[in-house]
Amino acid sequence: MCGITGAIWTDPKRAIDSPTLRAMTDVIRHRGPDDEGSYVSEFRLRPPYEPMPGVALGFRRLSIIDLEGGHQPMSNEDGSVWVVFNGEIYNYAALRRRLDGAGHTFRTSSDTETIVHLYEDEGLDFVQHLNGMFAIAIWDSRQRRLVLARDRIGQKPLVYRHEPGRLLFSSELKSLLQVPGVPREIDAGAIDDYLTYQYIPHPKTIFRGIRKLPPGHLAIFEGGEMEVRPYWQPNLNDELRVSASEASCRLVELINSSVEMRMRSDVPLGAFLSGGVDSSLIVALMQQRTSQPIKTFTIGFPIAEYDETSYAQQVARHLGTDHEELQVAPDAVSILPKLVWNYDEPFADSSAIPTWYVSEMTRRHVTVALSGDGGDELFAGYPRYKAVWLASHFDQLGPLRSFLAAGIWQRIPGSRQKSLVRRFKRFSEFLGKTPQRRYLEWIAIYHESRRAAMFRDDFVERLPNDDPFSFLGNAWGRASRRDLVTGASLADLTTYLPCDLMTKVDIASMAHSLEVRQPFLDYRVVEYAAALPLSLKFRRGTGKLLLRRAFGDLLPPAIWNRRKMGFGVPLEHWFRNELRELTHDTLLSESARINGWFRREYVQQLVSEHESKQFDHAYRLWALLVLELWSREWCPE
Repeated sequence: MCGITGAIWTDPKRAIDSPTLRAMTDVIRHRGPDDEGSYVSEFRLRPPYEPMPGVALGFRRLSIIDLEGGHQPMSNEDGSVWVVFNGEIYNYAALRRRLDGAGHTFRTSSDTETIVHLYEDEGLDFVQHLNGMFAIAIWDSRQRRLVLARDRIGQKPLVYRHEPGRLLFSSELKSLLQVPGVPREIDAGAIDDYLTYQYIPHPKTIFRGIRKLPPGHLAIFEGGEMEVRPYWQPNLNDELRVSASEASCRLVELINSSVEMRMRSDVPLGAFLSGGVDSSLIVALMQQRTSQPIKTFTIGFPIAEYDETSYAQQVARHLGTDHEELQVAPDAVSILPKLVWNYDEPFADSSAIPTWYVSEMTRRHVTVALSGDGGDELFAGYPRYKAVWLASHFDQLGPLRSFLAAGIWQRIPGSRQKSLVRRFKRFSEFLGKTPQRRYLEWIAIYHESRRAAMFRDDFVERLPNDDPFSFLGNAWGRASRRDLVTGASLADLTTYLPCDLMTKVDIASMAHSLEVRQPFLDYRVVEYAAALPLSLKFRRGTGKLLLRRAFGDLLPPAIWNRRKMGFGVPLEHWFRNELRELTHDTLLSESARINGWFRREYVQQLVSEHESKQFDHAYRLWALLVLELWSREWCPE
């Protein structure tokens, strides 16, 4: 696991010098503290031939496989192709055997060298053969082109800036900001998206002119021109006709293979264990494959409704793992500056806090950890899918639906984040909308009417014509012929999963130089699970039925039957206590940056209503607080 950065330029005035490349690389040192490397080829005129572009590649390494021989940037035999690569290629051994047979000479045992030779043989189709998580940059001097590639699911990040005569790229946005002259102009549309989703959807970033390469895409810079195109777009409308028994057998085969591939490591390896179904199942499958106890890690909180340690302990005892547990009292005031700096752009998923703590703890013992990410999206596990299912029945109730959707229900006083009252209010508020729009309003931090009331008139004038809904709507449309629960889960798979969950895990783990691998996100598992009919995964509001059928004997019944808690923190309590002073000093300050975008009286109302317990605005206030602190850190006046 590593950090990559670099540039290609066709205008010699846009060259990246060695001190700039070093600054770009040093700022992401946390992604790879074990090694560093660079490759620079200057712009050259070659009359009567076309000029040779200038290229700079920078690299920071976290050593996982071939500890001695995996130095990057790495080239082919004659130095005509160079690569920097962040991630892991799990099928590299099989690819290497094939490439050995084709006559390629290997100097190392690393998965990186496999990419170089595969590209030589397959050209731009090389990425179709990779099973892994990755962000890759390849410089091909023969074709005078730079190729960027991001894995199918978006587990590894890759951002870029294309400007006349130059392309910049990196694993993290902060690296591009080290280049002199790169503007920090905030995109108003990105703020609108952020307040909707709690993240900024690809391909946008918070800054105009800097983009995220979407999952499953290539970017090719050649002849001064840039092309971005998909290489993986599964048909999510396809649905398999398969029995429960057949599906169970195939799923066991695929997930077992995925776990086995992801246990390959030359450094200590363990697993996150929350005590939920997904992480517990991954740990159970890992433990089957070794005679030594798997090292497992969980964190606990002093507030019972946010503490899952008893479930994690039960699983650890049942499986016989070497379990480590840390009880923490999260200090939101002290951790906020760390989150703001590491996440580069506004990111309001508060579960980044426990993810940060568990990554910090885990890295003290191991360098690689497996996790259960992806199980909820693939097997309909989120409680909100039950809301989608229920609402589909309410759609048939006519006048009763209108009554339930009436505004009277919203006058019920607010309460705790996880209360039934709060959930019913959120459920009933948008029953009158289409299923897709309704789903967005449910998951939105600030739904459309709230954003309209909060935005200043001059800020509204800066907004593009884009509707934030289009990001989710377009994703849902790719499964338009499927049922509503499947549509919602597959939309989450291609939006929420890469933009929120993978961002959260990648940044929090790499800030502590920890590699996290997700067996559920093997593309073979994803393609198969996505094509399964809902009846095999979800029934009467209960999800993950097929996982239980396939692996039910591996975990105690109490784990399969437990209520899903999520990985949360007590925000509603913090904003009335620990965060109260910081909130008043920042959000309610006359010098607050957000005053240039939002109506100050609206923000004051949110704070007042929350502190008086009239409404629970914790997630909304957290999003504003993160945005304010981010703007102070990354956009100094």
